[in-house]
Amino acid sequence: MNISTVKKILAAGAVLVFSAALLTGCGGNSASSGDKKFLNIGTGGTAGTYYPIGGAIAEVLNKDIPGMNASAQSTGASVANINMLRDGAVDLATVQNDITYYAVNGTEMFKDKKVDGLQGIASLYPETCQFVTLQSSGIKSLSELKGKRVAVGAAGSGVEANVRQILAAYGVSYDDIDAKFLSFAEGASALKDGNVDVAVLTAGYPTASVQDIAAQNPVRLLPVEDKIADDLIAKYPFYTKTVIPAGTYAGFDEAIPSVSVMAMLVAGPSVNADLGYSITKAIFSNLDRLQAAHAVGKQITKDTAKAGMSLPMNAGAEKYFNEK
Repeated sequence: MNISTVKKILAAGAVLVFSAALLTGCGGNSASSGDKKFLNIGTGGTAGTYYPIGGAIAEVLNKDIPGMNASAQSTGASVANINMLRDGAVDLATVQNDITYYAVNGTEMFKDKKVDGLQGIASLYPETCQFVTLQSSGIKSLSELKGKRVAVGAAGSGVEANVRQILAAYGVSYDDIDAKFLSFAEGASALKDGNVDVAVLTAGYPTASVQDIAAQNPVRLLPVEDKIADDLIAKYPFYTKTVIPAGTYAGFDEAIPSVSVMAMLVAGPSVNADLGYSITKAIFSNLDRLQAAHAVGKQITKDTAKAGMSLPMNAGAEKYFNEK
């Protein structure tokens, strides 16, 4: 081999190395350099549930999938995550299944802004609609809310959409109540101060903010009865039935039926069927790691992985769940 040929080979090698470096430097999305796969996972705030669960998912993907370089990042949660999936800023994200439904159908906060290319990986755990009042209010049913002051969630939020849909099933509209567009933190304070009669949140139970209220004032959760839940699910397939166990909150010893939306793992168009299968298998082969990351991890099971699935599934995820 003459010197000229050697120089050409070395030059070609340098170009390949430089190209690989460029790919590595630019590739936050599922860019792969050789056998290296880069995967960004959108979660939520660092104090919430999505962030530790997302971090645990990144860990198991890195452990079980050869060449994987997955990382979880803190985000503004469900709506922000849908927008990041659409823009290719993340490849996977934890999102409420109702928000996903709105995105793929172009309704609610995604009205006229339908998002294409989203794929379901799995439903993870329920986030329960909790209507909280003080026992001193005497309110025992959602049908009694006409004329009451209700903290319905921040304007345009997923919680606010849940409240509107559930109350409508009881024949109650915002025209019938004094709706206060407050986040649950604001609503909880207003409830304790006597400025609202009911505050609503959608979250996994027990929820710290409700525990805080219950520690100071006896609380009551208002039920969503089975018949109403059936009507809701027929109209909005993302809801699932839930029973909040007696004693979940101090001083309230009744089991309360309600409905939940599901926290789910959603993929963007960058996740193909092969990668979707590998991701799903890795997660459901390492549920102990998710259980160690947060208490809600105990509710993540293969049996409930399709509960409330509100969009078409990734073909690889579907294949994994169909295996015996």
